Amino acid sequence: MGLILCCWLSDRHVKKKTSPSPSSFFSQFSVAPPIRLAVLLGTPPVAHGNPRSQWSQTHISSNLKMCPSGVCVTRDRVEQSSDAVRAAAGVATGLHMWEVLWEARHRGSHALLGVATRECPLHASGYTPLIGINSCSWGWELTTGQLWHDGKEVGRYPEGGASERLSAPDRILLVVDADAGMLGYVVDNCYLGIAFAGLPSGAEVFPAASCVWGGAKIRLRYLCGMTRDPPPLQTLSALCVCQRLRSHLDSIPPAARRLLFITITSNT
Repeated sequence: MGLILCCWLSDRHVKKKTSPSPSSFFSQFSVAPPIRLAVLLGTPPVAHGNPRSQWSQTHISSNLKMCPSGVCVTRDRVEQSSDAVRAAAGVATGLHMWEVLWEARHRGSHALLGVATRECPLHASGYTPLIGINSCSWGWELTTGQLWHDGKEVGRYPEGGASERLSAPDRILLVVDADAGMLGYVVDNCYLGIAFAGLPSGAEVFPAASCVWGGAKIRLRYLCGMTRDPPPLQTLSALCVCQRLRSHLDSIPPAARRLLFITITSNT
């Protein structure tokens, strides 16, 4: 654990000096993640090339073209068409997290990101929220904040942001807790809470996206996951200490901060 804290303190010290980032607009809607998700957010991503990082080559609209590696799809410049794709591999158990890169300026209207079962349609005429169009898909409209399921708007996300027009950033983390039947999102390092509950228990769900913007590029990467078993005690202890340090580090004088760093290093 000393090594984890040492690396974290060193990394934070460098970041504060070299690349301070302004507070995200989404920070006002941020909620504390559950313990298992907090552990997952601190877990290093799996190596590139994981099968769960690929879009499906068969469950994809004909208006979407896939890159050779399978991690990115690009929509053709066609009109009056809504087009979707789902991931090649789904999940039925465990807690899992994917990264989706989708430039906000290349979204337009009806840009939805969520999950779907195998029964979700992947093409429709006209412009429609395709991920969320039936009972087999759940989607977040990234430019309006609308939540879609079973062909209707079922709420706004994040909670409390109904009066705001929030455009999600280019990078979004999609979080699926298949054991609890829940779907949520992380943007700008802010967990925005549960977007959908009641996903079908034991059913395989797949990350999915739908769009209408010609030239839109959507890139998928599986980051990490865990089983429903409780995290190891050592991991929970490291998480607890890191959270306490993170909340008080700015109030610690520089000299004391260096002493803390040396103490942790000497005990590693």
